[in-house]
Amino acid sequence: MTILAIDPGTTQSGFCIYDGDRVIDSGVLDNADMMLLVQQWPAKHLAIEMIASYGMAVGREVFETCVWIGRFQQAWRDPRAVELVYRKDVKIHLCGTTKAKDPNVRQALLDMFPRTGGGKTPQIGTKGRPGPLFGVSSHAWPALGVAVTLLARRARQLGGAA
Repeated sequence: MTILAIDPGTTQSGFCIYDGDRVIDSGVLDNADMMLLVQQWPAKHLAIEMIASYGMAVGREVFETCVWIGRFQQAWRDPRAVELVYRKDVKIHLCGTTKAKDPNVRQALLDMFPRTGGGKTPQIGTKGRPGPLFGVSSHAWPALGVAVTLLARRARQLGGAA
C-alpha cells in the first residue's frame, strides 16, 4: 500500500511517499507544487495531517492551513477517500502518549527502521551509505508519522497487528 502523506502548512507542506517498507520520496514543497503532486502522483492513498480544536484561540496561520487541507483533499482523484489523521493519533501510535513532542515522534520513527546506513544515525545514513530514511528531513518527519499511523490503522481495521 503506497501512501502519499502530507504535513500541511500555510505556504509550504512536508510530504512523504511511503510503501510500508521504505520511503520512496520525501521533502517540502510550496503548496502550489504540492497540489500538482497530489493531482499527479499515482499512489493509491492520500493521508493528510488534520488540525484538531482544543478550545483555544487560534491565529490566521491555522485557518490558512485548514484551507490548504481542503484544497489538497479536493485535488485528489477521490476526495471522499482521503484519510485525515490527527496529530494526537500519531503521537499515541508512535509514543503511547499525547504528551510526546516532535523529537520523541522522530525518535520513535527512527527506532522502527533498520540501522543499515552509515554515519551517526544509520537509519538515515549518508550519501555514500544511505539508510532507509535517507532524505527525510524537516516537515517530512511528521508526514512519515502520518503514513505510518495510517498503515497501523488499516492493519487494525483488517484484523492484523499494528
